[in-house]
Amino acid sequence: MYHPDFTLQPYQVWLIYVAWTLIAFLVNAFLNRILSTINRGAFIWSIGGFAIICITVLACASPDYASGEFVFTSFINETGWPDGIAWLLGLLQGGFGITGYDAVAHMIEEIPNASVEGPKIMIYCVLIGTGTGFIFLMTLLFVSGGVTKDIIESASGPLLFILENATRSRAGATCLLMFPLGCILFAEIAIMTTSSRMTYAFARDGGVPWSKFFAKVHPRLGQPLNALMLSAGLTILFGLILIGSSSAFNALISASVVALGVSYAIPIAINVCRGRKMLPPRAFALPSAVGWFANLLGLTYTTITTVLFLFPPELPVTTSNMSTYISPCCVCTAADQNRLLRRRFRYHPLYQYRPMDRRRAEEFYGSAYRHGTGSIRSHEEQGTR
Repeated sequence: MYHPDFTLQPYQVWLIYVAWTLIAFLVNAFLNRILSTINRGAFIWSIGGFAIICITVLACASPDYASGEFVFTSFINETGWPDGIAWLLGLLQGGFGITGYDAVAHMIEEIPNASVEGPKIMIYCVLIGTGTGFIFLMTLLFVSGGVTKDIIESASGPLLFILENATRSRAGATCLLMFPLGCILFAEIAIMTTSSRMTYAFARDGGVPWSKFFAKVHPRLGQPLNALMLSAGLTILFGLILIGSSSAFNALISASVVALGVSYAIPIAINVCRGRKMLPPRAFALPSAVGWFANLLGLTYTTITTVLFLFPPELPVTTSNMSTYISPCCVCTAADQNRLLRRRFRYHPLYQYRPMDRRRAEEFYGSAYRHGTGSIRSHEEQGTR
């Protein structure tokens, strides 16, 4: 925006990517005790930024708003695909949001009264995200000016262009941009937390190579530092793909959404095939009709998007956008690697969550949470794992 002739090089993007990853690693490694405070701050920052941006751009752009017809009825398709396919491909951006609210599942062992609070958190995330997201996008469209070509071709990106157009000030647009950038940093910290906990949990059950090493909990920091270093290291290494090919990197990101969708669908499909009778009595349960509707809707969505998200983003197909097809290759390679690893490393899960084990699980977790020790260290100290 300040330097229209400047072109960001791939290695510069990678350096920024590494810097943000290292910040998230350092926060998780050395500020573990105040992560809950950081998460509260992230929530306040997100909601506060949403309100400030909406009020500011609406006030500054008044009365030069785009028409309601442009906001609610105009459909712009420059992909070359038919309108229906283009709309479905656009669901990929929303897919990133869908894969976020399950983070509570990865942190479930550190949440007091998890069987009740966990589902509530997921529902609150969906409701808050849907409401604020719809209002935010609608506001941006109204203050965008309605000049589609300028928005798409802006060198500074659509969001910054809209903010500048609404505020009529480069400084104002830059200040408002700090709110979404801050949200990205908070999200990076949270993702690093959940990925390290997933790695730790899988290693604790002997599901990864060198499980004993990655299942260790640092005695002073009270968190799985080895698993955290693995998550950060792999993140930085995968970022190197961006230097070689941005298309390949974007394809890898798309593959993560597809793979997460499939991972969500597998347990749902198993439960549906067994008549939704797999789960034992629990504190939070949907009514039967609502549960069936939600499960079948989720399976339908996952089936459609798993296929469509592998399509090239635009026509005609070129050697560049064909790189999107790296997604199924990644999935197949991961599956084959898992098969090879299973031959060498035996997987012995420490927990078999069957209905017959429900009382034992409740006794362990109930005791831990009644004493207010919802943390990894407390579980390790009890020596029951």
